[in-house]
Amino acid sequence: MSDVVLELPGELRSELKAPFGPIYTDADALLADAGEPLVAVGDIVTYHLLEAGRVPSVAFVDERTKRADVDPEVREAIEARRSGTSASAGDDRQEPFGFERERTVDNPPATLTADLLAALADGLAEGDRTLIRVDGEEDLATLPAVLAVPEGGSVVYGQPDEGMVLVTVDAEIRERVRSIVERMDGEPGRATAILDGS
Repeated sequence: MSDVVLELPGELRSELKAPFGPIYTDADALLADAGEPLVAVGDIVTYHLLEAGRVPSVAFVDERTKRADVDPEVREAIEARRSGTSASAGDDRQEPFGFERERTVDNPPATLTADLLAALADGLAEGDRTLIRVDGEEDLATLPAVLAVPEGGSVVYGQPDEGMVLVTVDAEIRERVRSIVERMDGEPGRATAILDGS
């Protein structure tokens, strides 16, 4: 059974519809504006960043998009970058070719579990590019990512049928997200402690 720390109540759903930053349809333009570390939330976002030559510091995937399975092309592109996969001969990329670590976590829809929060905190602390496979749903991972990424870092997530949202973490956006997290059902203090590594 999953150790659910936070659950999204229905009345907060509307607050998550408005994007937390500008929307991009071009991954290269987004990456030109993105900071480090870079956290990607969602298979399609992760796919576009990988195709543009950037391996996120942490990426959350669940093999679903808009409540349906992702296309095989998306799944295969992410699989090709799994830990242990090396670049092909003659590849002179400056960025690491693939994810250095992989974790699988349980996270039911509309929740944030202790496993997901700890995997995010560990991925950022260790500094190894980490692929987090979510059994359930990864949509809400944007919230703890904004709280965990240092100022100047970036979180990217998908805005359905519009593009990719780039969140550049600063005090203002962190406070907006913290306000939402504190109104979720469950244990906001425990969530913060897990993200802080306590």
